[in-house]
Amino acid sequence: MPNDALAVDAAASGTANAPQQGGKRSALWREIKGLFWVLLAVLLFHSFVAKPFYIPSESMMPVLLKGDRLVVSKYPYGWSWVSPSFHLFPQVGGRLFGRLPERGDVVIVTPPGAREDYIKRVIGLPGDTLEVRGGRLILNGQQVRREVRPDAMIPLDPNAPCGIEFIGFQVEGADGKRYCRLPIVRETLPNGATYDTIDVGASPGDDYGPVRVPANHVFLMGDNRDRSADSRFETGAGVNGLGGPVPWENIGGRAEFITFSLDGTTSLFNPLSWFGALRPDRAGASLRVHKRV
Repeated sequence: MPNDALAVDAAASGTANAPQQGGKRSALWREIKGLFWVLLAVLLFHSFVAKPFYIPSESMMPVLLKGDRLVVSKYPYGWSWVSPSFHLFPQVGGRLFGRLPERGDVVIVTPPGAREDYIKRVIGLPGDTLEVRGGRLILNGQQVRREVRPDAMIPLDPNAPCGIEFIGFQVEGADGKRYCRLPIVRETLPNGATYDTIDVGASPGDDYGPVRVPANHVFLMGDNRDRSADSRFETGAGVNGLGGPVPWENIGGRAEFITFSLDGTTSLFNPLSWFGALRPDRAGASLRVHKRV
């Protein structure tokens, strides 16, 4: 074949391949843009509407167990620097469309000077005087109403092992299974909000205050009163408390309901274990406070 014919064939081949390469690059760019907008939509939803939350500790037992997954709504109290899913913004005061929580609400909170989220219950509002004496909660000079309830029977599993902090509370149930049998005290706040707490005996947080809750602050406590780093304790390593009443802009949202719960036996590379680890009786449980009339 003559050289000029080869040149024509090569030029034609190059012309045919160019649109194909351009089409591939265009398709890849469309995929990247599509993925970007999806991720941005998810991030905005998580930051300003609702997000999932994982319970990593036992501080809110018996209402919440380690391994619970729940939904936290972001909008009930307005938005602040903690609203975005990643706390990258400076810690500034104030809220946009802000509204204070109600007593008894279960909320997520970022401790002052920190970036991680805790989950606690709102006990005191601005202007309240709060103290604890011998484990009894006193609000504005009046002991909060208490009622001893039947013990909680929490099945033992890797996420609820009834470990060293509950020595002596392991029992065998009538079904032959092992349980953590914990004493329950039900509290009722002045607005009628009622919830169960665990009281296993004397602990460092049993005597506290009195303190007055400043304006635009809330006082938070865990339901597992003897095992909760909350507003009764200082911030920082070794204690990891909330350092007293917390600025309301540190409240990230309100806990709504449990989506599902895992007992800690899952294996990442064994999908069959994911179903066996489910605690079916916990899915769908509401976390909105019950109020007595």
